[in-house]
Amino acid sequence: MSGEVELTDNARQILKSRYLKKNTEGELLETPQEMFQRVAKNIASASASYDESEEEAAREFYQVMSSLEFLPNSPTLMNADNDLQQLSACFVLPVEDSMEGIFDAIKNSALIHKSGGGTGFSFSRLRPKNDRVKSTGGVASGPVSFMKIFDEATNTVKQGGKRRGANMGVMRVDHPDIRNFITCKEDENILNNFNISVALTEEFMTALKNEEDYPLINPRTGEETGRESAREIFNLIVKMAHKNGEPGIIFLDRINADNPTPELGEIESTNPCGEQPLLPFEACNLGSINLSKMVRGETGRAEIDFAKLKKTVQIAVRFLDNVIDMSEFPLPEITEMVQGNRKIGLGVMGYSDMLIKMGLAYNSQEAVRTAEKVMKFIQQEAREESHRLAKRRGPFPNYPESIYDRPYRNATTTTIAPTGSISIIAGTSSGIEPLFALSYERNVLDDTLLEVHPIFAELGEKRGFLTRELLEKISGESSIQNIEEIPRDIRDIFVTSHDIKPEWHIKTQAAFQKYVDNAVSKTVNFPNEADEEDVREVYELAYELGCKGVTIYRDGSRSRQVLTTDSSKEKKSRQGITKRPRPTVTVGTTEKTLIGCGKLYITINSDQEGICEVFTTTGKGGGCHAQSEAISRLASLVLRSGIAIEEVTSQLKGIRCEAAMIRSEVKNLSCPDAIGRALEVFQENSENGRIDAARIQHESEVVKKKALQAARGLEINNPGTTGELRTCPECSQALESDGGCVVCRSCGWSRCG
Repeated sequence: MSGEVELTDNARQILKSRYLKKNTEGELLETPQEMFQRVAKNIASASASYDESEEEAAREFYQVMSSLEFLPNSPTLMNADNDLQQLSACFVLPVEDSMEGIFDAIKNSALIHKSGGGTGFSFSRLRPKNDRVKSTGGVASGPVSFMKIFDEATNTVKQGGKRRGANMGVMRVDHPDIRNFITCKEDENILNNFNISVALTEEFMTALKNEEDYPLINPRTGEETGRESAREIFNLIVKMAHKNGEPGIIFLDRINADNPTPELGEIESTNPCGEQPLLPFEACNLGSINLSKMVRGETGRAEIDFAKLKKTVQIAVRFLDNVIDMSEFPLPEITEMVQGNRKIGLGVMGYSDMLIKMGLAYNSQEAVRTAEKVMKFIQQEAREESHRLAKRRGPFPNYPESIYDRPYRNATTTTIAPTGSISIIAGTSSGIEPLFALSYERNVLDDTLLEVHPIFAELGEKRGFLTRELLEKISGESSIQNIEEIPRDIRDIFVTSHDIKPEWHIKTQAAFQKYVDNAVSKTVNFPNEADEEDVREVYELAYELGCKGVTIYRDGSRSRQVLTTDSSKEKKSRQGITKRPRPTVTVGTTEKTLIGCGKLYITINSDQEGICEVFTTTGKGGGCHAQSEAISRLASLVLRSGIAIEEVTSQLKGIRCEAAMIRSEVKNLSCPDAIGRALEVFQENSENGRIDAARIQHESEVVKKKALQAARGLEINNPGTTGELRTCPECSQALESDGGCVVCRSCGWSRCG
């Protein structure tokens, strides 16, 4: 197990910040090569218990990972042979209709989040709001109120590990509180640690087709409590999804029709991104094959290398089966269920890159046929390998209670999961998503590098159309379809999500779902101007084509939805005033001042509209860093929202701190007082808080272009995001929707880990 691992600079940076072993001081203890060796040896050690060669397994596992042909999910890379040996990404927990059951679920989810996993819940068993509570003589507060407690618990523990906690909340469409559930995330400041999905039943879909009512059932009594118009409820789901992307939908009866162990119970929920329907206390063990590595031949005319794909599938199935044996789960109930069913989820990434290498457009019928063909092959080979493992290692223990007529080692073998972080490590496109863009800017130290899709750069250099001027032109563009300098055949295959009509997203998802045991995590991206009818058509098409669920996102729909009042015509968000975005370049000053705890450095920046941001740094003596940072963030938000600076300074000046009172040399009353006074001084020494930002912006662009030319301007990496209005909380670059999750392809941050 040797040889240099070929990684992009971006992949190395993400591995360094999130995956490689560190000591308590944060110093790296391993290289990427050593990380793959660590994981391979750890997972291979399970083979010895089956009288199989541990050394041979380790070599195979290392080879497929280090060549970036297959990667397991993030927890396996992070935690194998590490302090945490928790290797699964996501779990489903039951929520029983009792105070004890609810708070047991909250406690268990906290343990899972602490270990780096995400959780899915069905709140369908909880009695509706205002229902009778016999033990107290009172009335129930309803499922949504308890979801808020789950959300707060996630907030408390989400910083305890390397991955933030993510949740999925599911409610059956026939629950009496369904309207409240559908609209529970209308306020974007509520339930931010949850994705939500409505579980649609066949009864509901029939009523929808026939324009009929359907019954609402109290889960406590099993009795009908009323009726709803199926069309009205469906329209409400569509309306909210159009507004801010939620709720998604899952087709619950269709999911349970494929439940391999129905005698063990009904599937009620999925993991946070929706690709893994699971029984209560089950976990998913996921990995993805890099399809862009499974082709041979000249770029643009390549063919699928089925012999290589077959071998990779076989190794990947053995790897994932070993993961089950090596994982230490946070609850004994989870250990029992996971080892009883031994579910694995082998999926893919790099689908878009594979199509490009084959010369196929994502939005073409030939591409859809290719998706079916490649996934059918993967599923067949995965099942055959699972069958061979069953002969050697024994079938999964719950096999006698399963639907199968021949033994398998694993109750399920295939899943299509989001691959935000691991696809960046692999240097390929994410999951089965189309490209989001062909180029984007990446901040490295004090410089900004222009990165372009590697296959686009390869073909551009080969055919002579890739120039520095062209790179600058496509930077920041979400589509190249109208750029005449690029040959038409190149534009035809390098389509982005902005070029693709929503129905092609669904056709692609359905093609993969046809040959996937579990489900497919995918986001249908809509342009901002899409209307509710567009969303409705996609939801209905997903049902017609056999999908198990669907998630949509309309470009710019979150934190930008505006209402216009007839009287003022001012644009306001639902919650209030919409802040203006932070400009690329700001100018300002940094002031050093004394506070009670030591030195405080206050930086105030301005753009052409006035003061736009404040941030602070404490000196070596320490200080109330969290407090001053919180004040700075809030001040920046308020100032970019158009509130007069005098309103800000009047609130901050005069606040007193005991530490400042006992030091005569300190002229500030507190951190807030110092920030308020600094803002006041900045305002007085600039023209209404404005500095010539336009001139600085121009000079910055000139320097950037010169640097680009000097560096040849062809730094190669993965396609990233441009044009998206959401920004990464860690690096401030744009985010993209990825398989029901949100990911930054610049630094690797993922909402779902």
